Parts: sequence; structure tokens; C-alpha cells
Amino acid sequence: MSDTALGLYIHWPFCARICPYCDFNVYRARGNDGALFEALVADLDYWAAQWPGRTLASIHFGGGTPSLMTGRQIGQLIDRAQTGFGFDPGIEIGLEANPNDAGRLADFAAAGINRLSLGVQSFHDDALRALGRDHDGASSQAALDAALSAFGNVSIDLIYAREGQTENDWAAELSSVLATGLAHLSLYQLTIEPGTAFAKRAERGELTPPGDALGERLYRLTQELCREAGLPAYEISNHARPGAESRHNRLYWQGADWIGIGPGGHGRIGSAATGGRLSTETALRPADYIRRVAETGTGSKAETLSALDEARERILMGLRIESGLDLEQLKHTTGQTVEAEELRRYTDQGWLTMSGTRLCLTDEGRLLADGIAAALCP
Repeated sequence: MSDTALGLYIHWPFCARICPYCDFNVYRARGNDGALFEALVADLDYWAAQWPGRTLASIHFGGGTPSLMTGRQIGQLIDRAQTGFGFDPGIEIGLEANPNDAGRLADFAAAGINRLSLGVQSFHDDALRALGRDHDGASSQAALDAALSAFGNVSIDLIYAREGQTENDWAAELSSVLATGLAHLSLYQLTIEPGTAFAKRAERGELTPPGDALGERLYRLTQELCREAGLPAYEISNHARPGAESRHNRLYWQGADWIGIGPGGHGRIGSAATGGRLSTETALRPADYIRRVAETGTGSKAETLSALDEARERILMGLRIESGLDLEQLKHTTGQTVEAEELRRYTDQGWLTMSGTRLCLTDEGRLLADGIAAALCP
């Protein structure tokens, strides 16, 4: 039996509206989701049978818009997971929800959800319209109030570096949110992803997001305001009071194990040191996922990562968190380490620092996180 923490990710791909900036695996909700729900149950049972004795440290319902599921469906999946795996003490069971589902938050809490991530994105009507959202600022506030009433653990998502947004605009908006006393915020710079509606608008010259210089100033402002409010960044885009960090997301960043079910779900289990790290990926389209589960028992196909690919993935993910990448653990699990010459170069430039066996990005290094991590990969 492994002593590595195990999480379960459940992907619900349907949305009432497809946001123009989103490049996730999502589909317009049609109301005929019963077959997908049954496939999720069967897939969950399959993985529970594969890993007897493993208990869950976390469950996360993501999407898409998993709050389009009923409280009964969510409760059934949670109960099935508890029967099949068993739960660690203090398990985190999280759900992503949209403000328009505020009327059903109490149902989700009754079903067993104990952490809510609310996709507010903004409290300003004009910003929400520009982002293509189907709620307004008043709905954002009402949903937050309902969330705080129903759950003891609430996070909200906000998007900044929007078209036309100034530093003063963002400072006022973020300061107002910080004043609510929320213990966790996920703060994402707007990025124009290929294939999205925003990408097409940008190609036509109809959308002009802030340039790199303003984006950097907005990022620095975000770090400063959150740190002063007692919510330092524990990951590049995630801020929390000590003890309020997302346990499930930490599984990804720290290279723990997780099972992914639902269309487009990914999973990782094991390491090169224990015989190989299993990489799983499910069918993207709901119909294909349902068919694969019916034919094979699971929606996933699996392969074993090479030790080199595993190490690269652990480096890219581990450097995102404030506590950094444990080089001793990297060597133990994969037999690999980071490129020594690049490590010296970036340390000399003040972008990396060592704390014991842990390699961490400095504040300046976080501005170049992806490039630095890629350069360190063997």
C-alpha cells in the first residue's frame, strides 16, 4: 500500500454557456446527462477495484460546470467513493460552482461538499459582460453571501489583466474583495488561448488585452495587496491564509497521486521508484467516454511515463508553489535532477534560491516561471 496521498478528480464537461476565454474540455448542456452520470459511477467503481486499500485525501468536482449536477448526483458519487476507497480523516471535497447556481448551494453542502470554489470572475457588470459571463455583479455578491452561509471553506476565482483595466481599477477591485475576509483567492491573468472566441477576436483586432509591461505591473500589485492582507501566494495564481490552501490542487503541484474520471480527465499514479508513474487520459467527447466505459469498464487509456518525462513534469509543477521543488525527492522518485548549469545561472541572477533540499522561485523568478522550469528540465 502506498503512503502517497491519493485524490479523485471528477470532470463534468457541460456548461450553460461557453465562455469566450475558455479552452477547457467543455460542451453546451443539453439536459440529457443521465448516461454520463452512470458512466462516472462505473468508472469510479473500476478505479476503486484497481487500488484496494488506497483511501482518498481529496475529491474535486471540476469542469465545465459541475454545479449543473444535482445535489443528489453529487451525493451519490461521494457515497460511492467512500464505499469504494474510504476517506482520509479531514478529506477535502471540493466543487466548482457558478453564481447562477447560488440557490442550490445548500443542497451541495448537504451532499457532502465541504469546499466551494465560486467562479465569480468579477463583481463589475461591464467586466462580466466583456468576459461573456451569464451573471451580473449583484449575482456575484449574492452567490458569495450564500456560499459563506453554507460553507466554512470558500474560495472565489477572479480574472484580471482584462482589456482596458488599469492598475487603479484592479487595486480597487481586489482591495474590496480582500476586505470580505475570504481565506482563499484564485487570481488569474486573462490569457488569450488558441482556438477560443477571444483568440479569434484578437486576430481580427477586436480585442486588445494589456501588454506584457502592464501585465507584469498588475501581477506585482496582486502579490503586494494579497501579501499585505495576509493571503500570500502559495502558488503562482493562488493566495491563501496559512492553513486554507487547496489540498487537492497541492496533490498536482507536489506530484502526489490522483485519479481522473469524466470526459477529458487526467490521472497520475506511482513513480519510477515504485515501478513507473501511470499516466491516464479519458476520452474527450462525452459520447466517446460513455462508450469506452461501457466497453472496457473505464473511460481511461493509460501509459507509463519514462523516468525522464516524469521528472520534467515534477519540475514544471513543483516550481509553481512557494515551498518549491524538493530535489532530494525528485532524485529518489525519478533518478533525475535539474540541469546544474541552468541552476547556477538562474540562482546567480536572483531568480532561484535553495532552502534545504528545496528549490524555490524568488518573487522575480515567478515572473518567468515557465521558462525557468523548462530550462531546468533534464
